[in-house]
Amino acid sequence: MKARGRLTNVQVPFRAKYPVISFEIQADPEDLEKYIDKDLDINFSKHRRHRSLDANACLWACIGDIAKVLHQDAWEVYLLMIERYGKFTHILVRPEVVEAVRAQWRETKIVGETTVDGNPMIQMLCYFGSSTYNSAEFASLLDGVISEMKEMGLETPPSEEMRALIAELERKR
Repeated sequence: MKARGRLTNVQVPFRAKYPVISFEIQADPEDLEKYIDKDLDINFSKHRRHRSLDANACLWACIGDIAKVLHQDAWEVYLLMIERYGKFTHILVRPEVVEAVRAQWRETKIVGETTVDGNPMIQMLCYFGSSTYNSAEFASLLDGVISEMKEMGLETPPSEEMRALIAELERKR
């Protein structure tokens, strides 16, 4: 079960080994009763509002316009934009795991070879997909795509629409 809620109390009973915590969650109490006195795996994190579908739709509409002009698939253009404006990490891997690493990332590039302790290693750039971006990272990606459209002479989304989307992303930071 996954639910949104708030941590309301933390108590450490006298001579207790572990704290007792209380949550107020948005769930039906009857659904929760089946978990009483059960061994559970518990995971919680600070709630984060998700990026709006409008911002994502705008990104894909812009990518679609670029793809038409370039006579490319929208997915290819998306990967290109991720490479130019997205977030990535640089890693070293053994040659035999390059394909496994590629299967785990949205986009990868081999940028070189080196040795570590006498062992051959492949240097890779691994790009995160935009679904993992926070609002600031997504705004940067969208800004980059819009600038590409301007350079190509394409019609960009109306300024007021873009300001509203960027303002929404800023509020969610």
